[in-house]
Amino acid sequence: MSEVDVFIHPTAIVDVGAEVCKGTKIWHFCHVCGGAKIGPNVSLGQNCYVAPTAMIGSGCRIQNNVSIYDGVVLTRDVFVGPSAVFTNVLTPRAHVSRKDEYKQTLVKQGASIGANATIVCGVTIGQFAMIGAGSLICKDVPDYARMVGNPARFIGWSCQCGGNLEHTSSSTLICPLCSLCYHTSDSDPARLTLSQDPLS
Repeated sequence: MSEVDVFIHPTAIVDVGAEVCKGTKIWHFCHVCGGAKIGPNVSLGQNCYVAPTAMIGSGCRIQNNVSIYDGVVLTRDVFVGPSAVFTNVLTPRAHVSRKDEYKQTLVKQGASIGANATIVCGVTIGQFAMIGAGSLICKDVPDYARMVGNPARFIGWSCQCGGNLEHTSSSTLICPLCSLCYHTSDSDPARLTLSQDPLS
């Protein structure tokens, strides 16, 4: 990493041993710990924290006041809204050290997490899923699912572009914004896949 490859605001702290790739911007009052891995073209908003074993993939956008703790893995192009919360221990106690019990949280490509959402550790959020603001995620989220509430519940499907998918038949859905076509399986209606022949 060189100063011409990345932007690090003078108030931010990036510890020795952190891996920060080209095109990344780290804004006011952030702290990136040694050992953290941040891919190319990432944006960390104000007052963000990245723990030593956290991993942030290329193109992610982390808004203000978000802590990416040990065990959290964001793959590419993940959006995390302001003040969203990750955890890494299921049964925390101030007087009990549980550093050897951290659970991994995986957020797959293109997923979006709304402002003030809470992600309980140990879950996987599927690719291009959309998590509503203020939602509590305490179980795995399927690819493309839209989840809202506390605890979060499934309310529909989301396109790669973010549009609400609409049914054209019992197993076929289309995005009104970009016309991509998706389908569900009769054997697994909770699984959505992108059609090989999107409608024009």
